[in-house]
Formats: sequence, structure tokens, C-alpha cells
Amino acid sequence: MKQELAAACKSLHLGYVMEAYEAIPFNDRSDYLLGVLQAELQGREMSRIRRLMKKARFPQIKTLEDYDFRAVTFPAHCSRELLMDLVFLERKQNVMMLGKVGTGKTHLATALGVEACRRGHEVRFFRVHDLVATLQEKYQAGTLNRFLRELQRAELLILDEMGFVPFHKDGAELLFHVVSECYEQRSVIVTSNLEFGQWNTVLGDARLTAALVDLLVHHAHVLAFTA
Repeated sequence: MKQELAAACKSLHLGYVMEAYEAIPFNDRSDYLLGVLQAELQGREMSRIRRLMKKARFPQIKTLEDYDFRAVTFPAHCSRELLMDLVFLERKQNVMMLGKVGTGKTHLATALGVEACRRGHEVRFFRVHDLVATLQEKYQAGTLNRFLRELQRAELLILDEMGFVPFHKDGAELLFHVVSECYEQRSVIVTSNLEFGQWNTVLGDARLTAALVDLLVHHAHVLAFTA
């Protein structure tokens, strides 16, 4: 019987019933059938979240539950509650996190990305210098457009550590292209240890820097992090 049940589940693409059916409590047939179907739905949802988390490529998993917000100063139009509820993502707004090294920017950016995955959103996480290197590599290999199409599937793009490594002019221009494609279409979170006025030391072009900052800040919440 168990083999027949497994075969039926396989044929119907019910991947989680076999794991749960023996442990489901019930009072009548309807209760049991509902419990079986709910177990299947829950299993599928958890599988979807795992796939989204894997595609996001977080360097490590952080959550909002264990985050200490005491180092964060919010602007007037944002709050801890609005941020944690991902209102910015629904409105296709950006979040800029500025402050010294070690103040919790990457932790919070990652935790927001993880929460977005839990809610079914596609996320991509990059350290900025890694993204720029990948963009240059794809450009040279002639596969840049394919990579850009993959990025466009993401509803949230997290760019971590803007300011640690200066870019070549070509890399800066490719990064600008990625950000411009996000404008009013998807949300971007950027973490940086530099004030906006210092980004030119990384991008190497005053006009490009000004244009990039304008794009990112136009629909953004700018959070200040202090030690």
C-alpha cells in the first residue's frame, strides 16, 4: 500500500504528502484530507523559499528578529516598522544605508533580503566590487545581455560595500547601467561607508557619480548608522 501511495503521489506531483501523511491528526475524512493538502502546500512554500534564498546568494543568513536597531537613524518619512514590513519594496523605493564599518549595515540589508524571500520576492545580493567584476567579465565574453536579463527578474537588488574598492571607468559605467535599469522598476538597497560626496573616489567620474546618486536617492530612504 505504501508503495502504491508513493507512486500515486509521484504521478500527481505531490512531493510532500509522503513525509506528512502518517503524522496528521484528524477527526473525520474531511479533516484528514485538508491536513494532507495543507502539508503539501506548506512543503511547496518552504521549497519555494529555499529556492529564492539560494538564488539570492546571501553570504550568510541574517534575520530581522535578531537585529538591534539602536545604531540606525531613520529619516522622517520612514520607520523601523515600515522598513521591516517591506513597504519600500511594494513602492519600488530604494534604501541607502550609510555609516562606518561595523555598524550593522550588511546585517540589516541581508535581513531585509531574507524577509523579502520569505514573502516570495526574488532577490539578488552582490558585494559591489564582485558585481562590477562580473559585469566586466560578462561584457568581455559577450554574455552581458543575458546576465542583465537575469538581474531584471529580481524585485530587490542588494549592493553591499560601495566604497571599498575603486572601479575602472568601464566598470563604473556598467554599474550605472544596472542601477538605471532598476529605476522605478525594482528596489535597490545600497550599503556604504562613504558619504555620497565621496563616491567619486570610487567611481572616478564626477558626472557619473552625480547621475548615479540622483537615480538612487530620488525614491529612497537614507538611513544613517552610527557606532
